[in-house]
Amino acid sequence: MTKGRIEAFSDGVIAIIITIMVLELKVPQGHDIDALWPLLPIFLSYALSFVFVGIYWNNHHQTFHAVKHVGGWVLWANLHLLFWLSLIPFTTGFMGENGFPEHTVAIYALNMMMCAVAYFLLIRALVAQHEVDSDFSRALGSDRKGKLSLAAYVFAAPISFVHPGLAMVVLAAVVLTWVVPDRRFIAAAAEHGPK
Repeated sequence: MTKGRIEAFSDGVIAIIITIMVLELKVPQGHDIDALWPLLPIFLSYALSFVFVGIYWNNHHQTFHAVKHVGGWVLWANLHLLFWLSLIPFTTGFMGENGFPEHTVAIYALNMMMCAVAYFLLIRALVAQHEVDSDFSRALGSDRKGKLSLAAYVFAAPISFVHPGLAMVVLAAVVLTWVVPDRRFIAAAAEHGPK
């Protein structure tokens, strides 16, 4: 099975996710700068989530450039990832609208953790579709950064009940480590020519 449809569908879903998130930013009733202050938590949670979703889109794009073919398990694993990503607008709004209390940060961190689990499973499904010595598998390597990120999300979810500020720092730190695109798949993608 070719990979073009899975890429196009994923791009469309991610674009809708970002659109839904920005629609949660309501225009304030006032016309002075003071009217914007109550929106600061909502904007900060939106900005973090926008970068988070953007990182997934970027890495999904880079990963699928190195993929030669996909099968049924890859399709289901990709849908699993899109399911958790599609909850980001809800958990972002829940956290930002309420000013970052413990339970909202925990639910947000849990959502981010489940996105990381889903991406890990997608990568495993892609590895299963390719040979052990394939370009894709060699480019993936040990995936240390992905595993460390998942561990940080697992830490952030329960710690948010005790210290939501620390949990947000951990979540933001993970996001910042991924701002530079994952370059592991660029060489493998280049071998397949422009797409």
